[in-house]
Amino acid sequence: MRNAVGREIPEEILRITGKEVFQGNDYREGYTYKKDGPMTTCVVKNTDNKLVDSIHDVLVKCGIKDGMTLSFHHHFREGDYVVNMVMEEVHRMGIKDITICASSLGKAHDPIVPYIEDGTITNIQSSGVRGKIGQAISEGKLKGLAIMRSHGGRVRAIESGETRIDIAFIGAPTCDDYGNCRGIGGKSDCGVLSYAMVDGDYGDKVVAITDCLVPFPNFPAHISMTKVDYVVVVDAIGDPKKIATGAAKPTTDMRKLMMADYCTKFVVNTPYFKDGFSYQTGVGGASIASTISLAKIMKERNIRMRFGVGGLTKPMCDLLINGQVDCLLDTQDFDLDAVESVKNLKHFRISAGEYADPFNKGAVVNKLDFVILAALEVDVNFNCNVVVGSDGVITGAQGGHPDTAAGAKCTIVIAPLLQGRIPAICTEVTTVTTPGESIDVVITDYGIAINPKRQDLIDCMKDVDLPFKTIEELRDIAYSIVGEPEKVQFDDQVVGIIEARDGTIMDVVRKIKPFAFRER
Repeated sequence: MRNAVGREIPEEILRITGKEVFQGNDYREGYTYKKDGPMTTCVVKNTDNKLVDSIHDVLVKCGIKDGMTLSFHHHFREGDYVVNMVMEEVHRMGIKDITICASSLGKAHDPIVPYIEDGTITNIQSSGVRGKIGQAISEGKLKGLAIMRSHGGRVRAIESGETRIDIAFIGAPTCDDYGNCRGIGGKSDCGVLSYAMVDGDYGDKVVAITDCLVPFPNFPAHISMTKVDYVVVVDAIGDPKKIATGAAKPTTDMRKLMMADYCTKFVVNTPYFKDGFSYQTGVGGASIASTISLAKIMKERNIRMRFGVGGLTKPMCDLLINGQVDCLLDTQDFDLDAVESVKNLKHFRISAGEYADPFNKGAVVNKLDFVILAALEVDVNFNCNVVVGSDGVITGAQGGHPDTAAGAKCTIVIAPLLQGRIPAICTEVTTVTTPGESIDVVITDYGIAINPKRQDLIDCMKDVDLPFKTIEELRDIAYSIVGEPEKVQFDDQVVGIIEARDGTIMDVVRKIKPFAFRER
């Protein structure tokens, strides 16, 4: 069956998952449902604490068995230790057929690949995966399906009961013996615990794992003792120095700086750039640079930002320090400056549900004026791919990309025309993760394309000195430089699905054919 972005979704996948094909961003507008709820074990007597001696012992207390779903958060990014230590013990105990429901998985989790290969882990639900896990899934080594959801989509799946969490593991930088968790105050600070809040609310058993046990009460708690069943103290839960890795680093690349300048000039010439505007950037180098250049224009014109949202980095936190933004709404910290900024009284923690859940009564993303995003590929219909690499291997994550793109008044994607020798602007993306109806502007180093559906933006840019082109012209320039690339060769086997925010199927990911994909 063909969906709203023109992707053919196999009937077998619809039957197995019980899902519908994607039918547009507004398909579920006004939808009503009853939220699911967790199993809760009551504690009514005066007990000393909830401390358990080891990961092994807490798994036993939680009744670990084959076929369970275990959840994790990724606030430590490439510095995370929690997933590996838990899954190592699960493997040692001989448990099989585990579903991992993680807010994201990265290269830090490469050590769990053997557990995929031997059947310890048979299903993965995540915003995406990087490293050897993505390679293993793309090669068909995961026995079940990889389901990739946006951050808002993950909350929706959990709250609706589509995903039931048997045991939630929360890496807590500080925790007291009764389970009050905070993202700051320890040796492994990550700032916030936003992605884990829904896990605390909906996990049948909730385990806090900490390397910094503090006296009760650890207040104000980011995740309350009322949600936590057990506390385990370990030597280390993560390396905070590895939070700021890869895309989260600022850029000195002149090409990216030029695109950032294009982006700033576009933003300031829209009607949305006015006192009290709202703003979010991704963590690509050009996106971060655009925040820095925008701050200069804001100062010159005496324009203040009402709120900034994120995934936060130092440039956004500098706006708060410099009095250029009223407040920050934080779901994740991408560098240590952002972690430190959490102590600012105008730097607020919000849950992933408050941030982006499409199945609540209104999320923050719906109040965004601008969002600045990156992409691996954008096609002539403005569909974006942020998950599957040019070689067909899963190598990225949806994160909040589809959520913010759908919610913002002006969604801007920054991408170099060529990623190496692979066109980022193409006729058809390898995999659709964010639909073209959500994308308003694409900025490259060779020019800027405005979605024809946004005639209002086209009109307000008529007298602006920027290199405007059609999306087809950008595609043609890319192909004239490097040629039209051959399509990735896939097998028929579906190894993963890309869910839209509302749980319908945006696209499927198929197994790659060995040695049959183009060079990256």
